[in-house]
Amino acid sequence: MRTTFDRIRHAIGFEIIGLILMVGILSQFGFELGHVGIMGIFFSIVATVWNYLYNLWFDRLMYKKYNVTQKTMSQRIVHSLGFEVGLLIFTIPVLAWVLNVSLWHALVLDIGMVIFYLFYAYGYNLIYDRVYPIDV
Repeated sequence: MRTTFDRIRHAIGFEIIGLILMVGILSQFGFELGHVGIMGIFFSIVATVWNYLYNLWFDRLMYKKYNVTQKTMSQRIVHSLGFEVGLLIFTIPVLAWVLNVSLWHALVLDIGMVIFYLFYAYGYNLIYDRVYPIDV
């Protein structure tokens, strides 16, 4: 199992890199950099906490069910999808409020971010697991 330090390092690294990428992308679509930056920082804090809790739960589930924490490709896909669905529940209303857009527009924006983060989460976690293998 991963240590608390390792989980914190994982979550913070994930959010810092993701925030830099997402703010850069959204600012290219005409959204005010200040709004996008503040929203990004807030969502990063929320996502960091969610990341820590979700990964702790998922690893414990993997260990309990399979007696391992190494993930197969299909388990990585389920892992990434579950993480993003959990965030959607919170982010859509907040995104609509901060950017002063409709819930529908926020959903469309959020889906774009989810697609980005699905690929990003898969790649980040794959690289992280190779750089920092799990000691069982």
